[in-house]
Amino acid sequence: MPDSTLTATTTTDFYYEGVPDYMTEVYDWAYVNPARVRLLDRNIVVRTLLFANDQRLMRAYLKEIKPGMRVWQIAHVYGDLVRRAAEKTGPEGAFHLTDITPIQVEHGKKKLSGLPWTKVIRHDAATFAGEGGHYDLICSFFLLHEVPDDKKRQILDHLLAMLPKGSQLLLVDYHRPAWWQPIRWILKVVNAWLEPFANAVWRHQLSEFASHPERFNWRKRTIFGGVYQIVMVDHKD
Repeated sequence: MPDSTLTATTTTDFYYEGVPDYMTEVYDWAYVNPARVRLLDRNIVVRTLLFANDQRLMRAYLKEIKPGMRVWQIAHVYGDLVRRAAEKTGPEGAFHLTDITPIQVEHGKKKLSGLPWTKVIRHDAATFAGEGGHYDLICSFFLLHEVPDDKKRQILDHLLAMLPKGSQLLLVDYHRPAWWQPIRWILKVVNAWLEPFANAVWRHQLSEFASHPERFNWRKRTIFGGVYQIVMVDHKD
């Protein structure tokens, strides 16, 4: 008779293998533990966490994706965004999704099943070299606020290094809310309790995490009283 305890332990170990320490120490409950991920990976959870701004932010994201584009999304996103983004590129394009966490890769593969122009790759966003040529659009949807500041710099510098002239980088993330925005006080509590790396995107422009921001155009707009930012980046002529 098989040892069910050993099997469970081995399976659990698989989901934690190679995951960065900051993920297991800070975000185990949200992104690493497979049982929690299966519970949280729902549209209603995304809608709640984004204070009902999920569709507005996703529309801004999806607007930049055109049929036939080669798109790299640098982390799995809960809900149906990755499927919608991949469907928009269509079979004439390519949609590559990377994530460092096994359970996120697993969920991404399930969502993109049946779309042969897509690929889900387990890889660190700070070192991924791409597959099959350059990308027309590189996308980050609420990743940077979740990584330590040194990792923010590594990721952003790498994304910019991967960005050829004529292509764009899209960054959707949190921002410093206006003083009058009541959500500001809720987020202060959330950041203190659950999101220790998020305050950095309140204190700094995302461009400040790039080693050579002057080489690029940075176009930012904010929504919902400054709670969220949408930043488009491309090379200066």
